[in-house]
Amino acid sequence: MNRSMTLKALLIGGLLTGSLLSAAQAADFWQYPAIPGFGPVHVWPEATLKPQADMTYKAVFDLTQAGKGLDKLNPGFDHIARTVNVFAAAGVPVEHLKFIVIIHGPATPIALSEKAFEAKFHHPNPNLKVIAALRKAGVELYVCGNALADMHYTPAEINPEVKIAMSALSTLILEQNQGYALMRM
Repeated sequence: MNRSMTLKALLIGGLLTGSLLSAAQAADFWQYPAIPGFGPVHVWPEATLKPQADMTYKAVFDLTQAGKGLDKLNPGFDHIARTVNVFAAAGVPVEHLKFIVIIHGPATPIALSEKAFEAKFHHPNPNLKVIAALRKAGVELYVCGNALADMHYTPAEINPEVKIAMSALSTLILEQNQGYALMRM
């Protein structure tokens, strides 16, 4: 019986210690070096194949997925924010990141302004803060003009932080011809 109690005490002690370590780790485990509150990153000191701080990186993010609902942050935006944060955590200045987002397809409504989004969906656009943070970090955001037409939106309904592209198809071709890596979201 005594041995059993000792084993239980050790097990409970180990679980508590693990929980305390996890709680202590959680306070600074995730970082947000360029996009506060979005796209958390953790950089392991042992990690290899890191971005070089003196290089310029170009990517076009093809954001088409609507996510789990228009009342939640679009997961594509969180991945884009994480990409910015990964490069920033490696010491790459945001000025060296030439990132473009083209929004189209089912994701198109996330490009609506606060007023237009609320009028259409009866709740605030949960993407406005991350859009503003991405713009502040230099990320260019576009919405497909053809997608706007397909969904019967007008240019006046678009968030002023988002520009209107002629089309997503042409944007993807133009930017890839300029050496941008294609990232599908």
